[in-house]
Amino acid sequence: MREPPEGASPPTEAGSGFDRLLEHRSRLMISVLLARYDRLSFSRLKELTGETDGNLGANLRKLEDEGYIACTKEFVARRPLSWYALTERGREALRAHVASLEALIAAARGPHPT
Repeated sequence: MREPPEGASPPTEAGSGFDRLLEHRSRLMISVLLARYDRLSFSRLKELTGETDGNLGANLRKLEDEGYIACTKEFVARRPLSWYALTERGREALRAHVASLEALIAAARGPHPT
């Protein structure tokens, strides 16, 4: 096993901005989808993520409880419809998490001594 080169940042330092909430695949996917679109309905998120109602609902609730997403409800043809949108706090958390992922990948691809 090789020792890291002198002055190299350890992987934990390169990825220090990871968001524990966004480390879960489904919550990260939901956040990325909501960053791309202004808002999405529960049924569209379910279709795009492939999650079950229960799993999607639980992950949406965690994101909502943390203030990363906002939910608005309305009735269409007497049926409830829930819309989800990423909040500014959610956008900031996603940007920081993605930046940490990019830094970790860059550290993995960094120069290797020959």
